[in-house]
Amino acid sequence: MPPAMETWNPTLIPMLASRANAYFNLLQWHFYGSSAMDSSNLSSIRMGTGDLAKYPFLNEAGEYLRESGFGWEELERPDMKDVIDRAAERVEIEVSGNIYDKLDRYEIEILTFLVSLIMVKSIGMESVLRKFTLAEARRAEKFLTEDLKRQNEMQKRSLFAKIFDDLFKLKIEISEDGRLLKVKVPDYLARSSHFHEQEWKLINRLVHNGYVYLDVDETVRLVRNELSVLIYEKIRMMTLPTLPQAIKVKADGLRSKLAPRYEYRVTAVTEYPPCVKHALEVMGRGENLPHSARVMLATYMLAIRKPVDEIVMMYENAPDFNEKITRYQVEHLAGMKGSRTKYSVPSCDKLRNENLCFATAECDGIINPIQFGRKRK
Repeated sequence: MPPAMETWNPTLIPMLASRANAYFNLLQWHFYGSSAMDSSNLSSIRMGTGDLAKYPFLNEAGEYLRESGFGWEELERPDMKDVIDRAAERVEIEVSGNIYDKLDRYEIEILTFLVSLIMVKSIGMESVLRKFTLAEARRAEKFLTEDLKRQNEMQKRSLFAKIFDDLFKLKIEISEDGRLLKVKVPDYLARSSHFHEQEWKLINRLVHNGYVYLDVDETVRLVRNELSVLIYEKIRMMTLPTLPQAIKVKADGLRSKLAPRYEYRVTAVTEYPPCVKHALEVMGRGENLPHSARVMLATYMLAIRKPVDEIVMMYENAPDFNEKITRYQVEHLAGMKGSRTKYSVPSCDKLRNENLCFATAECDGIINPIQFGRKRK
């Protein structure tokens, strides 16, 4: 594995870049922000290309591209085929729920990231955008966890400043004995509220003098959702000029390949209770459901005798969809795996306690969602 901080060398890709281009600079500005165009905003310790390949969403990566003089029209050059092919591969791998972790050519991977953003924006499918941005966040989570576990204290503090502080305004400190990390309680609560597992509840955490103590994996996990949202919003706000033909061909090919599986599909939900209807609508938009809502949806569908295959495919638009894991979980709830116990649909009271109830007047008199369909009959 390469060292964490390498020598900054923006002359590594002049073979790929001979002149700047206003359109490409505009695109960089849309993603990286104006700070990427102003070197005075960068910290005194600069990351090397290996680090920027791992964390290409940093403003410093935009500065690297600007100083390299890379222009929009460079993407039409024959020697850019590898970058464009890798970008298409990156999109396809990540939309499928896997992590693109190539790091064999650092300078190429920095460009690959930006070209993949162009492709995702061009494809124009919400579910593809959400799956891609979640996978990019998981990719960064993987590298960041590895780096923080092997780096010395100075290197860790540099990553804290560049990623946690600069991007998310989250101050990370090293515990007194150096074994754990700590964040202020309000910062922890603001982020842990997105998690539904019991271990993230404040009462189950080590808290001392206003700080929550976490290990490296937990600290990085704390900001994964924020990173996904950051990349999502920046892509959504990007405005593309006319695409170079080579990218247009690749993007069109990806759209044709992905559309049958991931494009928005309207599901007939008129006979379902409001809680189930809401869950299906969220999934249809390509958004994630909390674990408890997924359990509610699966147990309800099993109770009305939907086939397991059909239930599994209901989760297909979820950004983190993994067919093997989803199938196992549905079969477990159905009593086909594990303890062989079939799970019941959560009661209306339990759904209300978990903020999963969207009751209407038609719900009057029922105590479980399964009664909604029977009442209407």
